[in-house]
Amino acid sequence: MDQIRIGKKIKEIRMKEGLTQKEFADLFGVTYQAVSKWERGLNIPDIGTLTQICTKFSYDVHELLTGQKQRKDKKILYMGITLFLIVLLFLLFFLKKDNFTFKTLSSNCENFNITGSIAYNKEKTSIYISNISYCGEKETKKYQSIECNLYEINKDTKIRIENYSFREEKSVLLEEFLKKITFKVDDYIASCKNYQENTLFLEIDAMEENGEISFFKIPLKLENNCA
Repeated sequence: MDQIRIGKKIKEIRMKEGLTQKEFADLFGVTYQAVSKWERGLNIPDIGTLTQICTKFSYDVHELLTGQKQRKDKKILYMGITLFLIVLLFLLFFLKKDNFTFKTLSSNCENFNITGSIAYNKEKTSIYISNISYCGEKETKKYQSIECNLYEINKDTKIRIENYSFREEKSVLLEEFLKKITFKVDDYIASCKNYQENTLFLEIDAMEENGEISFFKIPLKLENNCA
């Protein structure tokens, strides 16, 4: 990953918007010193900040990282793959010194597509899940409130790891809700052994305006089990 080229591009974006380093830094909750390091190629933004920069200034993440423009008809196809690679690059860049091992997570359910990863060593485990999409039969119901929980089954005990919920006046489709979900869990447990039998799963509880509730359970598959 060419940090110097990425830094030059970030500076180009900032200058184009007529922002000082401090003004640019304030937009993303960082210091102007951090922006200075990015622009000099001494460091790169974390995955969350990088995504925010590209979203705010309508810039393509793939182009920022690789310097290559994508054809429009390939953009959607590569979007999920690109985001997943960004996550892995981010984890490798910042966690390499701690001898982390990486495993990919995916949906073990035919109605959902999921991109995720687990990074672990002897001291801790981090979980990242994004790009959750529904690919079953056309879902036309609109929900007033939706809750998505990440669980682990450990020795017959159901443990909630993380929660994401939606409650607003305007009802949404399931697909719209799923686009908002990102699970980023740091320092969860000390090893990967608890995941070796695919014991992670997502549960979604969705309530319509009439009070009717739909329930979805999504088992997660861990590639290359830790055992």
